[in-house]
Amino acid sequence: MSTPEPQEAPRPAGPPAPEPAAADEPRPADAAADPDAAEERDQPQDAWSARRDLVDHSPRSMNVGARARFSGGLLGGDQHGGISGGHFTGDVFLGGKTEVYRVGAPGTATPASGEVPEATLAELERGFAADEQLMERLLRRLREDRVLVLSGGRFTGRRTAALMLLRRLGAHPVRTLARDTTAAGLADRFGDEHAAPDAPGRDKARGHVLCDLTPRRDQPLRWTHLLAVRERLAERDAYLVVTLDPGAALDDVTAEEWRPPAAAEVLAARLRARTDEETAGRLLALPEVADFLGRSHQPRETAEFAGLLVRYATAEADAADVARFSLASLESQVQEWFEAPESELHLRDKAFLVALAAFDGGPYALTAELSDLLYRHLQETENRARVPEVPVFGTHVGKRLQLARAEMKWEPEQTEWGPVDQQKAVFRDERASLVLLREVWTGHPSARPALIRWLRQLADDGRPLVRTRAASTVAVLARTDLPSAMALVIEPWGTSKRYRHRLVAVNALALAHLVGTPNIPRILDAWCEDGPAPLRWVAVRAYGLIGAERPVQAMAALRRAVRRLYEDQPDDIDGELADELAEAVALLLLSAASDSVLGELCAHLDDDRAVRDLTLTGFIGACEHTEGDERYGAPLVLDWFARATTERATAALVTDDRGTTAAQGVPFLWRAALADLGTTRQALRVLSRWVLIADRSAPVEWALAALLPRLVTTATEYERLSHLLRTMPGEDGARPPEVAARLLTVLSAH
Repeated sequence: MSTPEPQEAPRPAGPPAPEPAAADEPRPADAAADPDAAEERDQPQDAWSARRDLVDHSPRSMNVGARARFSGGLLGGDQHGGISGGHFTGDVFLGGKTEVYRVGAPGTATPASGEVPEATLAELERGFAADEQLMERLLRRLREDRVLVLSGGRFTGRRTAALMLLRRLGAHPVRTLARDTTAAGLADRFGDEHAAPDAPGRDKARGHVLCDLTPRRDQPLRWTHLLAVRERLAERDAYLVVTLDPGAALDDVTAEEWRPPAAAEVLAARLRARTDEETAGRLLALPEVADFLGRSHQPRETAEFAGLLVRYATAEADAADVARFSLASLESQVQEWFEAPESELHLRDKAFLVALAAFDGGPYALTAELSDLLYRHLQETENRARVPEVPVFGTHVGKRLQLARAEMKWEPEQTEWGPVDQQKAVFRDERASLVLLREVWTGHPSARPALIRWLRQLADDGRPLVRTRAASTVAVLARTDLPSAMALVIEPWGTSKRYRHRLVAVNALALAHLVGTPNIPRILDAWCEDGPAPLRWVAVRAYGLIGAERPVQAMAALRRAVRRLYEDQPDDIDGELADELAEAVALLLLSAASDSVLGELCAHLDDDRAVRDLTLTGFIGACEHTEGDERYGAPLVLDWFARATTERATAALVTDDRGTTAAQGVPFLWRAALADLGTTRQALRVLSRWVLIADRSAPVEWALAALLPRLVTTATEYERLSHLLRTMPGEDGARPPEVAARLLTVLSAH
């Protein structure tokens, strides 16, 4: 969920002349007419809601880690923590590649044309697995019609199924027809029907397979084509199976759908065909096999994996080979996508694959929209003289997802108006996005200019989801090649005049740290201490997200930053950066490292004026946040204090009042905030808000009743709080809340 975009700020009397933009610096849509107006409207999103957007919209490959690392906060939920470093769970290593297997069973590659060797057919039959009811139905139709059109996704085993149908029918020898066969020329492939059966040169094959027929929309495969073929097949006592993609152009032709068997069935059949039952059972029980079967691998990959397991059983391969195979086959598939010529895989499809990697698990319509934007940039990279063109219609969603080995799901998407159900495109293998982005960035550097321009436009988008995915994409690129990602993307964002760009840089650095990119804290330390103002802003924001894993160092860095701020501008403090520093403290105080941060705040409160202001402003800022960000949700700091007090009473702890647990630290900082002229008014306002919440919540009232007496150690402190409770009004002019009188009684009793 995101905060609404800020309203336009008042214009100065004399707006300065617009600065010329860099050639590759995109402008937002609303800036085209008035760039200065766009700059004026650009205001920083508050750190709390920005962190919430990061959690809500980061991809699932990072959310597993992000939600775990954002958790452990005050209420044990994933909305109150920070990011700590680490690596992706799983076996994707973004710093390099595993050994790549070229997937494809030996001897099963599809020739351009020619007779299929009997040995190949026998080998395929030994390990063939399929739904036998489906096979019987297909066999019956082929026997009756002599020609069968089989529709199925590529690499689903449709060619093998076609060969097995012909073999079971006894139609041998089997011949494959050339791939350049067209629908109109299909009958011509069977020669002169008037020639004698034994005439020289006449094809003696009884089984024929035409794989991957791709009829054009203006030249579909028609029923009349099949009638002509059927006549010639009948004369030869022959049969034909045609395989094609789902959604292929057909006219009055009913294609049979090929449904591939489960990978477990294919693997078991292959192993039992090549080993004994005991060995097959032992291999199927391996943990690596269970992991492989859970990854939605293709039949061709499953067949290759079976061969590897057989070699493992005979000690020709080791356990590491088996463990690496799943990822290696995925890498091989990704390389195959991007190495495919334009005739096999269109540039628009490759752009969609990249966009899906960036927006994996995001709304399909959004992914398709932004993939076309990338497609334009890629066309410009290939030929700047050509005007980029994007076909408006004609893309088959099912075919596009089948190519990407993805699926469609209806899932809720967080928006500023609450969760909304969306149709989302999701890779079947969650590692695919990481592998694909790494391959594009490191394996195809010529695509970088287009990719960078695309990412810069995403960072300028008005939708939080789009900006977050731009950041997560760059985080993966940084894990792969940190120097290039920093120089080409992150630093230009970080030094931008627009807060929106800087925030994307913050998220990119935080997520890069999450996935194990080295040296991110070192970068933040340098920027925070010696960087220019925009980079200091970025570093402070990032500390609020990743500082929980090293709270002592993070708090020390924030103290150094605020001291420098006061030293550089003693008479005119930069309020913007001071606010950012306070918000970073608030985020860390509400993180998984809350106790450590609280201890740091208490221990250094009286160091100097700069640190005191930072501590008290950050503490009161944390006190303003409630559970679920609801208006009357339980205040997070108050709930933290209540739980700590209960635990302290149960454990009978006795510590100094400046102790580091919430039972002592929270009252200590509250007393300081109420007594300090710089924060008294804000602190009283927050306490008033807590009282109004207590009027609706008994647990909040009990917690507040336990806290208020701890805030009174002097007559002045008592007078301040009692005056608040006696005089505070209700909401919207209503009568004073009844809870105020009850709390006043508790306060007076102590």
